[in-house]
Amino acid sequence: MAIKLIVGLGNPGKDYQSHRHNVGFWFVDSLARLYSTNFKKEAKFMCDLAKVNIDGNVVRFIKPYTYMNRSGQSVQNIAKFYQIECNEILLAHDDLDLNPGTARIKYSGGHGGHNGLRDTIKALGSNDFYRLRLGIGHPGESSKVSDFVLHAPSISDIELIQNALVDSLNIVELLISGDAEKAMKTLHTNQ
Repeated sequence: MAIKLIVGLGNPGKDYQSHRHNVGFWFVDSLARLYSTNFKKEAKFMCDLAKVNIDGNVVRFIKPYTYMNRSGQSVQNIAKFYQIECNEILLAHDDLDLNPGTARIKYSGGHGGHNGLRDTIKALGSNDFYRLRLGIGHPGESSKVSDFVLHAPSISDIELIQNALVDSLNIVELLISGDAEKAMKTLHTNQ
């Protein structure tokens, strides 16, 4: 199934833009630059929205501005309006279980404690969408997770995360064309 909606998860505003929790936003911002498009505020969808045509496929990139814990409402609104099926959605998000520099594509599954995923699954009534898991590492103790994700990574970690973003950008057209298997194999092998 071809991808028609790419969602970056994060928190809106300058105070959050450099935080680990915002790597999903970093990804869709990179996509917008790659395809020379700009985001526009879309109040009815509660997000910033960009639209591109890639090889004849209309693809929308969104950054919900409802904050991480309420991301699902924006995803649900836009998917319903444009009649986008769950399996045509790619959600890009930070992942504590992967080291910085690692990116993985996954289809379906649970939320793993990620509030943005949890809310999206609840709002869509389904977990059958693609995820781009962007590694940010783990602070070592679960009590430190909240503080960890709401701070900027180290310079060396930023470099690793940027490398993972580039690797992910290189396979996005495979996903958009519907070749998720090849996209996964390429991304996972290159890392």
